[in-house]
Amino acid sequence: MQYRRTLRRGTALALAAVLAAGCAAKTTSGADSGGKTVNIALNSWVGYEADAAVVKYLLEHELHYTVKLTQIDEQPAWQALDQGTLDVILENWGHQDLVKTYIQQKKTVVDGGPTGNKGVIGWYVPKYVVDEHPDITNWKNLNKYASLFRTPESGGKGQFLGGSPSYVTNDKALIKNLKLNYQIVFAGSEAAEITQVKKLYKQKKPALFYFYTPQWLFNQLQLVKINLPKYTPGCDADPKKVACDYPAYDLNKVFRKGFTSSGGKAYQLLKNFRWTNKQQNEVAGMIADQGLDRDTAAKKWVEANKSTWEKWMPK
Repeated sequence: MQYRRTLRRGTALALAAVLAAGCAAKTTSGADSGGKTVNIALNSWVGYEADAAVVKYLLEHELHYTVKLTQIDEQPAWQALDQGTLDVILENWGHQDLVKTYIQQKKTVVDGGPTGNKGVIGWYVPKYVVDEHPDITNWKNLNKYASLFRTPESGGKGQFLGGSPSYVTNDKALIKNLKLNYQIVFAGSEAAEITQVKKLYKQKKPALFYFYTPQWLFNQLQLVKINLPKYTPGCDADPKKVACDYPAYDLNKVFRKGFTSSGGKAYQLLKNFRWTNKQQNEVAGMIADQGLDRDTAAKKWVEANKSTWEKWMPK
């Protein structure tokens, strides 16, 4: 199973900094020393940022912990859990190879249970494209419309808009193995991709792009998923031979093993944390679309949704 996202430029330096602080973190992190600090990985998409904002606000304002958010990508975040320098990853997208290494073999990381979010990765087009070309939702017809998506950057082929070149996706293999006349053009980041999609949408221009849910942008734009060849278990086992859709994900949390016994009320809240795609999108939209800072967005959501987060609080 493929990483949804992976190392970005500078991640190696970020990981080195996290791991270099290992000794200090092990004596101040979580409740290992009887302290009140929780170290949370902060992955690079706004849905995760929404998760982190809300649990951070509750940990600080309801349980009076100090929370440290560390900007880090997915794979090195698992390594930091293993090294004891982080306590929790709030939104995990599969990573069966990391599960095997750190949960099953080394036993330094544990599954923290579901977040309640349902993750779907795929290829999308705006609904107005489908209204004009109803059969475009079948991948077999994408070549027929390749010229529709041609741009100066796509070299005579149809443009497939990706997020960051450092995201690990199956898209290059899919284009090759399905013999599609498209060229991936990377936006550079989630935010940059959204900016481009919104611009094209406003101009009612064609766009074919990698995207995923939960994602706040679906509250604003009508987007339709392309039907790629059906996912079956193992069809993505060899990254070079992938010719199928992405799997659906039941997103979950993962914890540093020591934190599950020493994290006290903080661990209990984080383990109990569970909400819906709609709720995550509400907070993500406040941050990414309305321009609120994380704490303000979290405060606004917490004040309006007490009946939800009260269920997460330790007994």
